Amino acid sequence: MRTALRGRSRTRGWPAVVAVLALLATVLTFGRTASAAEVLLSRGKPASASSSESSALGPAKAVDGKADTRWASKEGAGAQWLSVDLGADVSISRVRLTWEAAYAKAYRIEVSPDGASWTKVYSTSAGNGGVEDLGGLATHGRHVRVYASTRATEYGYSLWEFEVFGAGGPDTTPPSAPTALRVTGTTPTGVSLSWTASTDNVGVTGYDVLRDGVRVGTSTGTTYTDTGLTTGVAYSYTVRARDAAGNVSAPSAAVIGRPQAGSSSFTVVAAGDISDPGCTSAQQCGAEQTARRIEAIDPDEVLTLGDNQYDTGSLADYRNYYDTTWGRFKAKTRPSPGNHEFDDSTPEAGYKAYFGDRATPAGTTWYSWDRGGWHFIALDSEQPMTDDSDQLQWLRSDLANNAQGCVAAYWHRPLYSSGPQADKVSQTAWQVLYDAHTDLVLNGHDHLYERYAPQNPKAKADPAGIRELIVGTGGADPYDFESPQPNSEKRVTGSPAVLKLTLTPGTYSGQLIRYDGSQLDSFGPVACH
Repeated sequence: MRTALRGRSRTRGWPAVVAVLALLATVLTFGRTASAAEVLLSRGKPASASSSESSALGPAKAVDGKADTRWASKEGAGAQWLSVDLGADVSISRVRLTWEAAYAKAYRIEVSPDGASWTKVYSTSAGNGGVEDLGGLATHGRHVRVYASTRATEYGYSLWEFEVFGAGGPDTTPPSAPTALRVTGTTPTGVSLSWTASTDNVGVTGYDVLRDGVRVGTSTGTTYTDTGLTTGVAYSYTVRARDAAGNVSAPSAAVIGRPQAGSSSFTVVAAGDISDPGCTSAQQCGAEQTARRIEAIDPDEVLTLGDNQYDTGSLADYRNYYDTTWGRFKAKTRPSPGNHEFDDSTPEAGYKAYFGDRATPAGTTWYSWDRGGWHFIALDSEQPMTDDSDQLQWLRSDLANNAQGCVAAYWHRPLYSSGPQADKVSQTAWQVLYDAHTDLVLNGHDHLYERYAPQNPKAKADPAGIRELIVGTGGADPYDFESPQPNSEKRVTGSPAVLKLTLTPGTYSGQLIRYDGSQLDSFGPVACH
């Protein structure tokens, strides 16, 4: 009885109206359709649905091109869907829905490569029924469905036609050029490369790797190792993408790879909050204890994470105390300043005078340097780190020009801490570093050690996020923890200690080593992003 009544009382004359509306939509969109060379892809293709009111109102009725047949879901049902299989992964530019009176107020259009995992390309909560022509989708997929979630009437959902349009001719659109090509490692006869994937209207199938303009290999992923090279010679590399139709992208920006002899790993020691007044090599104070541990480790590089000298950071104090302890590693130290470096009468004067060019190698207290496939960035959290600051503008430019595969940044004030001194001053810098796939951030300020799992700038766990390490254990009196923060994996306080990082062109591992040589934490090796 329901179907018969519905057909007599609510749909009388509707096929004719639909035909007029469809013709009007076609006329109104003719210029756009013709210029875009769109064709109807869904006509007569296999269709399926979450439910059907009857066999006469099955899903195939919505893709048969007939104005007097339709699909209808079960009456009064909740969310329902209708899907069409286009037979291949194709470019999709437009979907046109011709609703019967039982239309959806809220629905979304989704695409899928396999009919199982779906991606939303359009949604609305203000559907009007009638003919809804949804252009500008610029997507691709094999399966397309309309997923209706809110009914506009007491009945279910019903479509006279579900039409999917796309490119009618062969695919001639090339993929985008690969970006962020970088050298991730070298051997005496090889160079390893990595890049960010290209996008395509249908799909990228592989990449060509060019050395000095000549193709030397291909990859289906975003990494490649070129071998059989000569040690010390500089080679220029670019990468281009291919799609299934054979279209080739423009080449990426070039990077230089130079095969290197020697070990592919190196060590870095880091800590902040180091030397108290009166602490010299003749005393068993914290700075001297950690200095002796650094001597035992014998690292390739030493990083300071600010508050290197208490309480004023004056040049006299640097010379009298820091210099007699950690000053033994000055030639291999890459410093960063803290708030106590600003407690002198002239901000940072003692810090700059003591470290000289090592504190300001580029004329500012923020700078970067490379080693072994790693790009290191020293920032100054006592200077403005706002979006429009000189420091952040430099940071964006520096990251855009980086060619190394792994990235570590360090400064004094931590964004996150389970101790008493978390500070939001670096929130924007974190976002910029996160967007550039930075691996590590090292901080001090809180006199304790804390290791975080990778997270995003909103403190959400994220495997592609940044791992923060607070290493304020260089020698100053320790702090206690307050409330543990999300993603905090390890917390240690109470003893002077240093962080030892062992780095390769594609990995990092670390140990927190107490002044007496005992190991307080260990992690890795972890692959770089």
